[in-house]
Amino acid sequence: MLERLKKLRIAPIIQYIWSRTSDFFKKGDMFLLVMCCICTCFGITLVGSATKSYPSHTFVPIQIFAFILGLFLYYVLTVLDVSIIASRWKLLLGFETFLLLLLIPFGVSGDTGNSGWLRFFGIGIQPSEIVKVVFIVLMAKQISYLKEYKNLNSVLSILQLVVHFGYTFVLLMVTTKDLGSAIVFAAIFAVMLIVAGVRLYWFLIGGAAIALAIPFLWNNFLDEYQRLRILAPYDPSIDPDGWGITWQTTRSKYALMGGQATGLGLGHGAQTQSGALTGKHTDFIFAVAGEELGMVACVLIMLLLSVVIIRCMMVGLRSNNTMSMLVCVGVAASLFFQMLVNTGMCIGITPVIGITLPFFSYGGSSLMSTFGAVGLVSGAKYRPTPLQFHRY
Repeated sequence: MLERLKKLRIAPIIQYIWSRTSDFFKKGDMFLLVMCCICTCFGITLVGSATKSYPSHTFVPIQIFAFILGLFLYYVLTVLDVSIIASRWKLLLGFETFLLLLLIPFGVSGDTGNSGWLRFFGIGIQPSEIVKVVFIVLMAKQISYLKEYKNLNSVLSILQLVVHFGYTFVLLMVTTKDLGSAIVFAAIFAVMLIVAGVRLYWFLIGGAAIALAIPFLWNNFLDEYQRLRILAPYDPSIDPDGWGITWQTTRSKYALMGGQATGLGLGHGAQTQSGALTGKHTDFIFAVAGEELGMVACVLIMLLLSVVIIRCMMVGLRSNNTMSMLVCVGVAASLFFQMLVNTGMCIGITPVIGITLPFFSYGGSSLMSTFGAVGLVSGAKYRPTPLQFHRY
């Protein structure tokens, strides 16, 4: 066993992490950590209120446990050089593939109908959340390598990046049919390419290719309920009474309108506590905040998340190396897009596609992976000097 650990070079990594403990509070991004902790504590409070009428009272303890593990991940990924992680790109790619392939025989359905969950001893794990962080690191490594050593805008470079993204996207859709996660991955990929300096004509070509592929994807990768959910916000005739596919959105609107400016009080929301609003502790936690704490709380949530996103961008732009900058941009893009779509779901202007609100929604996998992602951002501040790039 020890020989295997030595071959994997894990022992030096553990020793490296331990030796950097004293520097964590001096060089790590404590402001980012505090903001993330404030968001999480706020979210746990909302989850507690949303689930207080449930027979099971394990939601808050599980979220607190995930919070603690998330803090540990934040620490580890702050002090651990991201180049050390990225240099094991083959191992990371294999891990990403293995996690998603596990869903084929063992995947179970979640609230959104996709089979994107693994369940062990009663605990649900969402592999796509873990894979998202791995994807950001791998894509940042590949783009930075092509930018530093090759011509990023060459046909061969773009083809390599598209193959990498396409592999992850198709694997995700085939194993989970999780449209929400797939769209988040696409948004991350697009933003990273823009910031890296990919020319506009490549986006025009890509947009044309996507337009041509939409009919095929629509008919072969999406189930009927997914197609209806996408169309419902823009076609009232699909569910004119709000009792069918748009039930959640309709109840969410009622909750937000009922809360008005200051809310009905924590634990006293009509839609929340009656059980009319389904998915209230996950996808619709924003509606819970609006009903029970009012529009003031909704604005506060968006401000807190905006501060975290801006901080991630600032750290990335101040970084002296391409890879760390792209990691920060990828994390910021993920947080921004999730916030935008989730709040849009709650007010009925975007489809309900199972995207949670970072730090606030219930979900251990989501919370831990988000802390891991912002830990990578903190690591860029901790270590702003150029990294030694590892060739493929």
